[in-house]
Amino acid sequence: MPALLPSFARGALLSAFRRPRPGAVPPRTRLVVPGVRIDLARLAAYERICGFATGCDALPVTYPHVLAFPSAMRLMADRRFPLPLLGLVHTSFEVTQRCTLRTGTAYELAVYAEDLTPHRRGTEVTVATEARAGGRLVWESRSTYLARHRTPAAPPDAATRPAPPPPLPATAQWRLGADVGRRYAAVSGDRNPIHLHPLTARPFGFPRPLAHGMWTVARCLAEQPVAESVRVRAEFRAPVPLPGTVTYAGDATGRFQLRTGERLHVTGTVMPR
Repeated sequence: MPALLPSFARGALLSAFRRPRPGAVPPRTRLVVPGVRIDLARLAAYERICGFATGCDALPVTYPHVLAFPSAMRLMADRRFPLPLLGLVHTSFEVTQRCTLRTGTAYELAVYAEDLTPHRRGTEVTVATEARAGGRLVWESRSTYLARHRTPAAPPDAATRPAPPPPLPATAQWRLGADVGRRYAAVSGDRNPIHLHPLTARPFGFPRPLAHGMWTVARCLAEQPVAESVRVRAEFRAPVPLPGTVTYAGDATGRFQLRTGERLHVTGTVMPR
């Protein structure tokens, strides 16, 4: 697995000089790491910070994203990658799990980037991740990341964005400490400065650090029954500042939300395949 620190250092250095370019395409590199084994101590730490039960043989549906994160970092820190690594904001996450992933299985992980798309606040890139066991595709995801910058005009579909969904029944309220971003960074390796401290978040336009998008969706899914074969879709609509208090809401159809008052932070669905 690629080392995280060199990738982050290279990406941080390149971010100082990198600006999104119209018509740019990400490198067509496909990074593949075979024989990835589960570190049970690291898995338990992840389960605790995200609210999953510990000691289970089945992996949380979000955990392969963490396993492949060093490869995603290396990809986004490549000198040919067209967006600056620092300040990227996770905007959506979609995962398809074809069967239960077990802790004793070795996995082949692959990561690659897809085309850039315009966004009303900048430019988005999609990063795809695949996990195979015994040569068979068992898990795949797509994450979109936003590089914020001025845009000459809003994308054509900006005026026709769907209205936010109605609020779901609230079932829990969580008080989030100022250290949630640092604690999740320690188990996931995602040390984007917008998540760590007010001083490191302010240069990117945030007065307070933000919870990781992948922490918020994992924390929501820890409250949801997830089938062995499942598809999950989540949208990160507004950042969650730290510290803070958020409300979790969900219903029997698999829909879930994370909100503060009427402000939606995360919306998602859990659908059996």
